[in-house]
Amino acid sequence: MGLFDRIRGDDGPRVAFIGIDGVPYSMLAEHFDEFENLAAIAEEGSSGPIDSIVPPESSACWPALTTGVNPGETGVYGFQDREVGSYETYVPMGRDVQATRIWNRVHDADRRATVMNVPVTFPPQRDVQRMVSGFLSPSIDKAAYPDEFAGYLEGIDYKIDVNAKLGHDDDKADFIEDAHETLDRRHEAFTEYIEQDDWDLFFGVFMTTDRVNHFLFKDYEHDGEYKEEFLDFYRKVDQYIGEIRESLPDDVTLVVASDHGFTTLHHEVHFNEWLEQEGWLSYQDDDHEELGDIAEETKAYSLIPGRFYINKEGREPRGSVPEDEYEDVRDELQAELEALEGPDGTKVADRVVTREDAFRGDHSDIAPDLVVVPNHGFDLKAGFKGSDEVFDVGPRNGMHSFDNACLFVDEPDARIEDADLYDIAPTMLELLDVDYNRSEFDGSSLLTS
Repeated sequence: MGLFDRIRGDDGPRVAFIGIDGVPYSMLAEHFDEFENLAAIAEEGSSGPIDSIVPPESSACWPALTTGVNPGETGVYGFQDREVGSYETYVPMGRDVQATRIWNRVHDADRRATVMNVPVTFPPQRDVQRMVSGFLSPSIDKAAYPDEFAGYLEGIDYKIDVNAKLGHDDDKADFIEDAHETLDRRHEAFTEYIEQDDWDLFFGVFMTTDRVNHFLFKDYEHDGEYKEEFLDFYRKVDQYIGEIRESLPDDVTLVVASDHGFTTLHHEVHFNEWLEQEGWLSYQDDDHEELGDIAEETKAYSLIPGRFYINKEGREPRGSVPEDEYEDVRDELQAELEALEGPDGTKVADRVVTREDAFRGDHSDIAPDLVVVPNHGFDLKAGFKGSDEVFDVGPRNGMHSFDNACLFVDEPDARIEDADLYDIAPTMLELLDVDYNRSEFDGSSLLTS
């Protein structure tokens, strides 16, 4: 029995969530005359800019958005995390998310969920009716559940992710074509299972928006060569969202959101190079490539994006900073980070946040000691292979921002003002009429009573 075969309202209200990774609200609002479907949701429902999380990295953001709690609870802080009591690092996957996802709450309420292309969900869960994992999944056959689902996806040339390497070319034509093909196949699959599956929660993410922003956002903001191609891509995104909205029955509420904002990238900041130049970081030998190569005299090191760890005795294997000096050393590093200026004299950091202010929960043992939330234009890097310069320029011209993520709720009684990423999960649970304990979330429902 498909969605349209159900007796309307027999199992309670339903929600369709469409993620548009990394899309800033201001960009959409500036073009509501062209993006008429998103404009219609804004006019007939509720919309506005919302804040992301610290740090605004997709690998940390999607676990936070889908659970409603901070990285101290999810246990995922970025694209790369470190092992407890070790310099070993790993790339977090779905199994590393320690908090309860919204679709698990739906399942526990004897309702049904279809989940497609959400980052940090590999391997696919088997306690939902259908899932294909997103970003970082190795292959479709391993990312899809049930098994026959993979056959359908392979049959339509579904792509888990765009080929981002094409974006490194000066000529972006192949990258843009690949982005459109990836978006087309994603929409085709979403449409198929929105209609075919009997779901209470449909949760799908277009991640290609983030990829396009990384390589074309400066063209958009500064009237570059590919500005029109950028807008053409978003006209299609808006069209697809409109088609999905039009297909939904009356008892389904559509929610559209991004996990962080975006802005033009002017400088990459190689923070481990800066730490080495300033005497905070040293290596055991010249042939260093990873975190485990740091020397015992190191006082601090960095992981992306803008996460700083004090090399603390008793916590790090070769910790050099005694417990009784930790606070003073951290304060000194925080002051230096707050004072750091880019080549044009602009402060790199909008603010520097301590672990106590940013993170709380049972899984905060690998939390960074400090996190730099950068000013627009400074993309924070942290490789260990060494870089000749602290400030550099790479192939990308767009970067994530903490502010200016977007949220659209096809419900006029939603309060978007002062909202952030943590509010989305409890809002959807209330829309679904699924009971939950408000104390379990860092956010709260945006629905006005």
